[in-house]
Amino acid sequence: MELNKWINTHTGAFDWSHIMEYIKCLEGNSDQCQDKDMTLKTAITKTVKCNINNENLTDLEVLPPADCVISVCMLDTISKDQADYIKNLRNFIKLLKPEGYLILVGCLNTTYMKIGQDKIHVFKYDENFAKKVLTGEGFIIDHCAIHKRTVESDLIDYKALLFIAAHRQC
Repeated sequence: MELNKWINTHTGAFDWSHIMEYIKCLEGNSDQCQDKDMTLKTAITKTVKCNINNENLTDLEVLPPADCVISVCMLDTISKDQADYIKNLRNFIKLLKPEGYLILVGCLNTTYMKIGQDKIHVFKYDENFAKKVLTGEGFIIDHCAIHKRTVESDLIDYKALLFIAAHRQC
């Protein structure tokens, strides 16, 4: 629902401008951010609900295998331990084509996240664990970057952000 609000530029949609600012810094061209935002929005043709516990993650909807799937902190928040993380990753990568790409973003060495007054568990892992799991599942890591935490907050206790781009071996 939130993603659709953003795609359709509805009032009250989550503000992703901080991400666009980050992209400006990375690329050094602030004049194209509005264009990138619109390009991304128009590239998304459909959103579907996903339930990681179902054999078919997209429930009754059957999707063709994807060229690329992206996980942003999803595995961190739904996994209880190492075995659960691996099980959830295996379910998630079922959505990929045999030579598909996985973009994995995670929060390293995190134990909790606050949502309102509720403190929820986040699976704590490090860079070596993530790399080992991916290579164990047949992925080749094309790029791995770690961005250390620069802003302190009591909403989450992560130490760094992990960015991995990987593809499946055939």
